[in-house]
Amino acid sequence: LVCVLSKVSPETRTWDQRANPCPGAPTTGRTEPPSEPPRRARVAKYRAKFDPRVTAKYDIKALIGRGSFSRVVRVEHRATRQPYAIKMIETKYREGREVCESELRVLRRVRHANIIQLVEVFETQERVYMVMELATGGELFDRIIAKGSFTERDATRVLQMVLDGVRYLHALGITHRDLKPENLLYYHPGTDSKIIITDFGLASARKKGDDCLMKTTCGTPEYIAPEVLVRKPYTNSVDMWALGVIAYILLSGTMPFEDDNRTRLYRQILRGKYSYSGEPWPSVSNLAKDFIDRLLTVDPGARMTALQALRHPWVVSMAASSSMKNLHRSISQNLLKRASSRCQSTKSAQSTRSSRSTRSNKSRRVRERELRELNLRYQQQYNG
Repeated sequence: LVCVLSKVSPETRTWDQRANPCPGAPTTGRTEPPSEPPRRARVAKYRAKFDPRVTAKYDIKALIGRGSFSRVVRVEHRATRQPYAIKMIETKYREGREVCESELRVLRRVRHANIIQLVEVFETQERVYMVMELATGGELFDRIIAKGSFTERDATRVLQMVLDGVRYLHALGITHRDLKPENLLYYHPGTDSKIIITDFGLASARKKGDDCLMKTTCGTPEYIAPEVLVRKPYTNSVDMWALGVIAYILLSGTMPFEDDNRTRLYRQILRGKYSYSGEPWPSVSNLAKDFIDRLLTVDPGARMTALQALRHPWVVSMAASSSMKNLHRSISQNLLKRASSRCQSTKSAQSTRSSRSTRSNKSRRVRERELRELNLRYQQQYNG
C-alpha cells in the first residue's frame, strides 16, 4: 500500500513504499540505504518534535514525507483509530512560514470532495501541525501503469473530478499554481476511488474585489504557462494550461513540452508547439485532441475556463463519441520508458528517488533568475 498525501511543498518527498523508485531500472533488493537508521528510530526522532497536545490525540506511526522545513507523518487517532496525515512545518524559517501561511489560507476555506481536507491545526511558537486527510490510493499515473486497461472514457472520468475541483477553487478566488500529476492522488486503493487535489504551498488566494492578477514567478517548468515565463501579470488561466499538459500526458504517457535544457524547454512552451505523433495518438479521437488544443493555447484569454472545460463535448459525453480503444499499453510503456531514462541519467540513489515518470523536485522549480534573459529575448515577440 502506498501512503501519500498533500506533498511537502515545495521540497522533494520521501515515500513510505517498498516499490523500486525507478520503474524499469534494476533494483538493488534494498529498501533503504544502509546508512539510514531503522524506521522505528526515525519515527521516535520525529515523535519527540511533536507538541504533547498532538501526541495525546494522535499516535505517530511512520514518517512518510519530508522537506527542508517540514515533515509529514502517518498517524492514527487514538480514540477512533482513523488514519490521518500530520504535516509539521518549522515556522521559525521564513520560507517555511510562507508555505504554511499559503496552505492554511486555502485549506481553511475549502470544502470539496476532490480537494484534500484540513482536519485541525495545532500551533506553537516554532511549529505548526496540520492534520489532514490521508490519501492512500497512490498517484494518478502509478494507478494507470498498474491498471490492465485505460481508455478515453477513463481519462474523462479523471478529468471531470479534477476540473470540478479546479472550478470550485477558481470560484473562490484560489489559483493552485502548481498542478501536476504528483499532486493528483487517489483517495483509497479501490477502483471507485475519487481523485483529490493536493499541495497548496504555492497557491494564491484572493478575496472578492481584490486584484485578480498575480505576478509571482512559481511553478514547475514542464507545466508552467507562457505568460508566467515572460513575467507578465497572470490569472487563474495558468491552472488551465497545466491541466492541458496533464491531459496530454494522461492520453499518451509523454510530455507535450520536454527538454533537459530549460531554455529550449521554455522556448517550446512560448511557441506552444507540440505534436500528436507516435503511439498511441493515432488511436486517440479528434475530440480529445480538440480538448487539449483549447487548453494549450498560448493566449490565456483564449484558453478554456474550468467550467468551459467541464462542458466540452469530450468531457460531457464521457467520450461516448470517442475511440474506446485500450490505450494502456502505449501509455504505460511511454511512462516507464521516460522513468527509466531519467533514472539512468542520475548519479546517485538520492537523486533517483524523485525521478519517476512525471515527477519534479525542488531543483526542477522554475526560478526568477532563469527567466530574465529569456524575458529580454522574447518579451517583444510575445507582445506581438
